[in-house]
Order: sequence, then C-alpha cells, then structure tokens
Amino acid sequence: MLIFVKGCVLITTFIANIVKEMQAEIITIGDEILIGQILDSNSKWMAEELNKIGISVYQITSIQDDRQHILKAVKEAQSNVDIVIITGGLGPTKDDITKLTLAEYFNDTLVLNAEIVLHIEQMFAKINYPFTQVNKDQALVPSTCIPLKNDFGTAPGMWFFQNNKVVVSLPGVPFEMKGLMLQSVLPKLQATFNLPFILHKTILTYGMGESMLAEKIEDWEIHLPSFIRLAYLPSFGSVRLRLSAKGATMEMLSEGISKEMEKLVKLIPDIIGGFEENETIEVAIGKLLTEKKQTLSVAESCTGGNIAKIITSVPGASNYFVGGIIAYSKIIKIKELNVAEKIIAKNTVVSAQTAEAMAKGIQQKYKTDYAIATTGNAGPTTDDTDKTVGTVFIAIATPTIVFSEEFFFGKPREKVIGRASNKALELLRKEILKN
Repeated sequence: MLIFVKGCVLITTFIANIVKEMQAEIITIGDEILIGQILDSNSKWMAEELNKIGISVYQITSIQDDRQHILKAVKEAQSNVDIVIITGGLGPTKDDITKLTLAEYFNDTLVLNAEIVLHIEQMFAKINYPFTQVNKDQALVPSTCIPLKNDFGTAPGMWFFQNNKVVVSLPGVPFEMKGLMLQSVLPKLQATFNLPFILHKTILTYGMGESMLAEKIEDWEIHLPSFIRLAYLPSFGSVRLRLSAKGATMEMLSEGISKEMEKLVKLIPDIIGGFEENETIEVAIGKLLTEKKQTLSVAESCTGGNIAKIITSVPGASNYFVGGIIAYSKIIKIKELNVAEKIIAKNTVVSAQTAEAMAKGIQQKYKTDYAIATTGNAGPTTDDTDKTVGTVFIAIATPTIVFSEEFFFGKPREKVIGRASNKALELLRKEILKN
C-alpha cells in the first residue's frame, strides 16, 4: 500500500501478529568522535530508548565525515539489521554531507520542503536572526523520505522505508536528536513493526567481587529459563546483576523475572544495595535520609570531592546533603576540620585516627546526622606517610558513634578513588539501615 504525504512516499506493510525480534544499528558520523574530541553519548541514550520499546541494538558504529565511508556503513548495516539510525552530519556547513550521501545511496534527488522552510523562517524570526540561503538549504531533503520536523533546531530528521527496512537520519546535537527520537522516531517504529517486549531488572550488589559472586549464584544461573539472560556489570566496589527477558507478552516476562529475583535475593541478601537501573547506592541513601529527615556531610582527602559529586548527582540531594570540604592538605584538616596536630604528628594523615577526627570535625562543623571522611594514598607517590599506595581509611560518623576501616584498593589512582568512594557509600548505607 502506498500513501503520499506532502510529496514524500511512505511505504507501509501489513505485519503478521507473529512477533519477530527486531534489531537496529546505530551509526554516528563525525571526525570529532574518532579523534576523541567528544564522547559519543548519543549512542548510549539511543540504545536504552530502543531497548525500552523492544528493539535490540546489534551494533554501534562510529565513522568519518566521508562519503564513501557513509555509503559503505549504511549498506553493511542494512544487510545486518531491520533498522538503521544515523546521527550527525546534517548541519548547514559544507562538511555536513550526510543528506547528500543518503540521497545518492537511495538513488534520489533533493527537493525543497515548504513546511521545513517555514519552520526555519519562524525560528529565526523569533530570535531576530537573518534567514540566508544556507539556512534555506537545510530544508532540502531526499524526495522519497519522510521529513521529521525538528522542534529544537533547523535540520530536519529523515525517515526512509525500503524493502521492509527503516533508515533514519538525525542531527548529532544531543538535545535535537533526543527530541526527534521521542516525538517522531520511536512512535513511528512502534507503529511500523510488531515489536516484542523486553524487560530488564537490576540488582545492585556491594562488597563482593564478580568472580566470587558468580561462584555463589552459579547453580541458580545455570537453571534460569531460556527467555531470561543474566549479565554481570562490575564497577569500582560493586557489581550490578541485570536480568533481561524477551518475549511476546509482558505478563510472562514480569512473572518469570519476579520468580527468579526472589530466588536470587535469598542467595545474597547481605550484599544487595538496591534494585532497578536508577536505584544506585546514592539514590538508595538519598531515599533513606529523606525518609528519616536526616542530613549528611563529607570531608574528603584522597577522594578529592568524588563522593560529594556522586551524592549531588541525585536530583533533590539538597534535601539531605549539607555540604563538604576537600581537606587535601594537612593544614586544611587542622584549620577547617579541627583535627588535632598531635593526632597527625603521631599517626600521620593517612590513619584511622585522622579519618575519624575528620569525620567528627565535619559532622560538628555542619551539624549533620551523618558524615563521611576519607584519607589515604591514591598514588602514584606516598608523600609524607608510611602507608603504601592504595591504602585508604574511611570513617563514618553517625548520631551516636564514629568508626573507621582500613582498605587496600591497589592501583592505579583512578581505581583507588573510585573504589574508595563506593566503599564509603556502602558503609554509610549500612549504618543508616542499622539506625
């Protein structure tokens, strides 16, 4: 069946009720990605959103702003997957060649779309900006595409449908890409294909390494139903266990994953820190402190503000996080946190005594219910202490006690900082739950 929509042809097909697994490839275009000038955050976000509607990402590819490279990448992607989504190369400058290359790929010509012209004119009029021929040319699109109106910029998206396969081209600017994906692309994909359901559930674990954890739950993992898969996602001091299920009905997936989650919780109850993708340990701590109407402060030496950064990444953290001090030097520990000089002289700055004094100092200074303090050798040198690189003392001050623990996190520096930050949050969470 052919439907003509304002000069563009949309080819639709009747799809059987049989649910087929749909796969997509994401292609990001831009030399700036390949030389490391920017991070490709677009692909991560797009993969998450596609997964939510039942589309699996088969491959993510980053390529140059090069005609031949684009033609080759799109051809290869179409041979592998049902859906190809491209970002980048749709700007007004001469180095943005994606539109011209796609017109060549589909053996098509560019035509001026009156609606897009009007949209760009209106955008420029609002900000009193001159409308030039270069801007008008952004309304040129291949004649057989469906142009996707970009409410957040001037470059339209483009939707092609050929041989029951979709190719979509979107701007590379993240907020423009996201707007087009949410408003146009995702709904059109759901309307075009009969998609399966995909369900993910994640358990966050702390305090046990990946290999030891795998050994502990090995028998349970072996007996998982065929439609459920387990993935281990380790990071500094924690391991996320993600259960993924795919099938024709959400009811079946939800019931199956719930049963397996119950079994898993019984196997590792003492190391579970939270559930779901957004239930990180910092989110869990925030919920606990909010419920109890309690507050938190931090005094960081070797972690250099990383703990405060993690805590404040949670929306609403101002409800419970008062603030912190990066007490990197000895003099700041003494002047700002009231750590006695004799404690440092006797035990050095990397010690249990110094860590506990720091925790008490920040707790009293900011009048909070809880406090975290860190001091250690992140490396590569040991400075004026007798402790080896990787040694960290973490202290927790609660409404009733102050205590500390010594850890060895090895090398390199980034690993020490990351693991120390996560361990500090883990210790804090346990104390809040106790009280």
